[in-house]
Amino acid sequence: MAKERGNHAGPVPGASPEAAPGAPGAPEDRKRVRRVTLLGAVAVTGLTAAACAYLWHTDPHQPGQLLPRCPFNAMTGLLCPGCGGTRMAYDLLHGDLSAAFHDNAALLVLGVPLAAYVGGRLLYEGLRGRRYRPRPTPRTLAAVLATALVWGVVRNVTG
Repeated sequence: MAKERGNHAGPVPGASPEAAPGAPGAPEDRKRVRRVTLLGAVAVTGLTAAACAYLWHTDPHQPGQLLPRCPFNAMTGLLCPGCGGTRMAYDLLHGDLSAAFHDNAALLVLGVPLAAYVGGRLLYEGLRGRRYRPRPTPRTLAAVLATALVWGVVRNVTG
């Protein structure tokens, strides 16, 4: 009996509960979630590969490149918390970690791991046939907003 309880995992936060065995439509729903997850992963991987291939040959550090400009920067002349993300990605593609850190330290240290975690969690739960919807708490959202605001001010004040 204890062994059975040890093998049963509790509910996964953010994941849809698994349907009870024998419930009508439960296996079909899990199959659909897996299929949608795989198609989404293939699409995201393909688009990311295409963007990386383009960026590999397009140096955003050089003026005149065909790359979008930050709308906030274009309107105000200030750096937003995400400014430098394209240059950071270019530097990471070329293995220059110190230049990537210089382009946008907060995005590199906080944003990349967060995106990797959420993407990995979406893939993991989806392949298990469960939907995953990140539901940050108001406290988490406030922390993210405060971090972005402080980072935006710091990078514009320090130059």
